[in-house]
Amino acid sequence: MHPDRRDRPRPDRPPPLARRRAPAALRARAVLWRARPALLALTLAAAALGVVGALRPPPAPTVDLVVAARPLDAGATLVDGDVTVHAVPVAVAPDDVPADADVVVGRVTAVDLVAGTPLVPGVLVAPDAAGPPGTVVTAVRLADEAAAALLRPGMRVDVLAATPDAGDGRVVATRALVLPTPTTGELPRDPTSFGADSGPAPPVLVAVTPDEARALAGASATALLSAVVVP
Repeated sequence: MHPDRRDRPRPDRPPPLARRRAPAALRARAVLWRARPALLALTLAAAALGVVGALRPPPAPTVDLVVAARPLDAGATLVDGDVTVHAVPVAVAPDDVPADADVVVGRVTAVDLVAGTPLVPGVLVAPDAAGPPGTVVTAVRLADEAAAALLRPGMRVDVLAATPDAGDGRVVATRALVLPTPTTGELPRDPTSFGADSGPAPPVLVAVTPDEARALAGASATALLSAVVVP
C-alpha cells in the first residue's frame, strides 16, 4: 500500500470529530461540586461566628477619670507625669472626678495615693487653702492621730521629729500654720478601690517655709512626727 494512502480519509467512514472544551459554566459547576465540603465548612464557621457575636453582650459604657499615675505622698504638688486618664466602667466610677488631667496639675495631695487612685473630692488640698506669703502648703502625718484630730485651722504648731535611737526630738518646723483639712467623710474609704474599709486619718495641712517643707519631707521617711501647739 502506498504510504500516502493511509493518511487519506476513507470515503466509507465519517471524518473524526474535533475535540471541544466543555463550556466555562460547566467547568465552574464541576469545580464547585468538588469543593463543596470546604465551602460547607466555611459556611458553618461563618454562621457560628455570627451566633457568637449576636450573643456577646455589648461593651459596658465607660467614662474618663483622672487617676494617680504612680504612688504619691501627701503634700506632693502634682505635675504632668503624676496623673493620667483612665476609662472606667460607668457602673463603678466615683462621682465628681475630673476627666481632664490639666485641671489638677499644680494641686497638692492631701493624702497618700497609690497608683490608679481616682482623684475624688478630698484627696487634694482645696484650691483656696493657702498660707501666708512666702510659705508653702504641705501635709504632715503625725504619729499620734488622736492628737492630730485636736488641731484646728489657725493654730500654730512646732513640728518635732524623733527616732528611737536619737533621744530628744528635733524641731523641723517652727510656728507652722494649721490649715483646713478635708474631713474623713470627704475622703475615699479605700484609695485602692472604689469603696472598702476606711483608711488612716488624713494628715494635717500646714503652711511652712520652703526649707521647712524639705526638712519635713526628709524627716517623715525616718522619724515619728509630733506637733506642739505654740502661741
